[in-house]
Amino acid sequence: MPDYKAPLRDIKFVMSELLDSEQHYASLEGAEDATPDMVDAIIGEGAKFCEQVLSPLNQVGDQEGCTWSEDGVKTPTGFKEAYQQYVEGGWPSMAADVEYGGQGLPNSVNLVMSEMVGTANWAWGMYPGLSHGAINTLESHGTEEQKQTYLTKLISGEWTGTMCLTEAHCGSDLGTLRSKAEPNSDGSYSITGTKIFISAGDHDMAENIVHIVLARLPDAPKGTKGISLFIVPKYLPGEDGSAGEKNAVSCGSIEHKMGIHGNATCVMNFDGAKGWLIGPENKGLNCMFTFMNVARLGTAIQGLSHAELGFQGSLDYARERLAMRALSGPKNPEGSADPIIVHPDVRRMLLTQKSIAEGARALIYMAAQQSDILHQGKTEEERQAADDMMGFLTPIAKAFLTEMGHESANLGVQVFGGHGYISEWGMEQNVRDARIGMIYEGTTGIQALDLLGRKVLMTQGESLKGFTKLVHVFCKENADNEQMKEFIEPLQALNKEWGEITMTIGKNAMKNRDEVGAASFDYLMYSGYAVFAYLWARMAKVALDKMAEGTEEEAFYNAKVETARFYFKRLLPRSRGHVAMLEAGADSLMALPEDQFAF
Repeated sequence: MPDYKAPLRDIKFVMSELLDSEQHYASLEGAEDATPDMVDAIIGEGAKFCEQVLSPLNQVGDQEGCTWSEDGVKTPTGFKEAYQQYVEGGWPSMAADVEYGGQGLPNSVNLVMSEMVGTANWAWGMYPGLSHGAINTLESHGTEEQKQTYLTKLISGEWTGTMCLTEAHCGSDLGTLRSKAEPNSDGSYSITGTKIFISAGDHDMAENIVHIVLARLPDAPKGTKGISLFIVPKYLPGEDGSAGEKNAVSCGSIEHKMGIHGNATCVMNFDGAKGWLIGPENKGLNCMFTFMNVARLGTAIQGLSHAELGFQGSLDYARERLAMRALSGPKNPEGSADPIIVHPDVRRMLLTQKSIAEGARALIYMAAQQSDILHQGKTEEERQAADDMMGFLTPIAKAFLTEMGHESANLGVQVFGGHGYISEWGMEQNVRDARIGMIYEGTTGIQALDLLGRKVLMTQGESLKGFTKLVHVFCKENADNEQMKEFIEPLQALNKEWGEITMTIGKNAMKNRDEVGAASFDYLMYSGYAVFAYLWARMAKVALDKMAEGTEEEAFYNAKVETARFYFKRLLPRSRGHVAMLEAGADSLMALPEDQFAF
C-alpha cells in the first residue's frame, strides 16, 4: 500500500491561486476566523493526522474487515483509537454552528480535510463522514430541543450519525418504502422496518449512533409524498444527555463486500424503536435531500481520493521500476534497464491520473465554495445563485468524478503490471474500494437523469446557462491572449456546442420521453469533460501568468501548463464520442424486443 502524502502544494494552488480563497472567505458572513494563516495551519495539521495515523490503517482495514456479533459490530484494529484522536483534535466540529459547539469555519475548509482523510483511508473516513450529513439535516430541520440533544453530541464527535433510506425491495425508488412510524402518546413514534446497505450503521468507535430514518406515518399518501423523516438513536438519551437505555434498533448482519472492508455496511432492524419526527409530516424526502446533497458531494471526493492515491502509487513505482530501454535511447545507461516512466504509454497513464486528480480537486473546491455562499452568503441573491450553481455541479461532480476516479484506480493496477494485481501493493484494493462510488448516493444513471432531466431541461436550460456564462466570460477575457489560444478556441467551441446539444435533446424529448434517458449518461460525461476543460484552462492561465511574472516555482507552474495541454489533446477528445452516442437516439437502445436479448 503506498504511503499517502497530502498534496499540500496543489491544495494551496487550487484554494489560493485558482479560487482566491482569501477573498472568498472575506466575503462570507461569520467567516472571520478563516484567515490564510489559520487555514494553512488547519490543513497542515490535518495532513499529519492523515499521513501518520490513518494511512497506515488503510490496508489493515481491508485485510481485517469488520466483525459482527449480537453485542454489536467491531471495527478493525486501530480504527477506534484513531477516531478518539480525531475527536480530541476537534476535527468533527470544524465547520459546524458555533451555537452548538462548532468552530464555525466554512464548509470548504472541512472538505479539504475530507479529501485528505478519504485518500488516506476511505473506509475509516466514512464513519465521521456520515455524521456531516446528519449534522446538516438537524441544523436545517431539527427543533431546538433536538439540536441541544443530538446536534451538540454529533458536532463534538461523541456520537456519530447515519442515513437510513434503502430497503431491500426498493433500492433508489424510495416511493415504495414500507418502514412504518406509529405515533406514541408521549409525542414520539414507534419505528418498525428493515433498512439495508447502511454505511457505518453499527460500530464500536463512538458511544452512540444517531440514525436519520425515512418511514411512513399511518394513512400517509402513497409514493414519495407520504414519507416522513425521524431521529432514531441507538441508545436513548438520558436526562443528563448521555447515552442511556438501548433502543429497539439493531444490526442484523453486515454485508460481505467487494471493497471498503473497514467500513461496516449494515442491515438495520427497527423493531418498534423510539424515534422523533424531523421537519413536517410527509415532507421527509425534502428534508433528506439536505443530507443527500452533502453525501453526494462527499462521494465526489471519493473519486478524487482514489484518483490521487492511484496516481501517487503509480508515480513512485514508475520512477523506481526498471524495464526495457526507452525507444529514443537509454535514459539510465548505468543501469540494466530504464525506469518505466520513460515509456510513452506509461506517461499516458500517469498523465491521465494526474489530470483527473487535479481537475477533480478544482471542481470539488469550486463546488465547496458555492456551498459556503449558500450557507454564509450576505445576500439572498448570492445564496440563490450559489444554490442554482451547486445544484447543477453536484450530479456532475458525483457521477463524473467517481467514474474517472475508478478509471484512475484501474490505471494504477496497469502501471504496476503483475504487481498491481497482488494485494500487498494496494493498487487492487484501491480499485475495489473505488467501485462503490458509482453506485451509492444515486448511481451514475440516476445522477445523469437528475442533471439532464431535472436540472437542465426542467429549468429550460437556465442552470446550464449559469455555468456556460462563466465559460463565455472567461473566453472573452482571454480572447486576445496568444498564449491561451490553444485552450480558448476549443473551449469556446465546446461551450457553444453544449447549448446546441441540449436544445436538440429537448426537442427530441418532446416527441419521445425515452430520448432523455437514452442521452443522459453521455450528456453527463460530456458535461464533465466540458467542466474540466474550463477548469484546466483557468489553471493554465494562472500558471502562465505566474511564469510571466517570474517565480522560483517555475517547474510547478510549467507542470500545470503541460498537464492542461495533455488534458486538451488526450482526454477532451473523448467528448466527441459522447456526442456521437447521445445523438444516436433512443431507437438504438429500445428497438430490440425484450424477448430477443438472448436465445
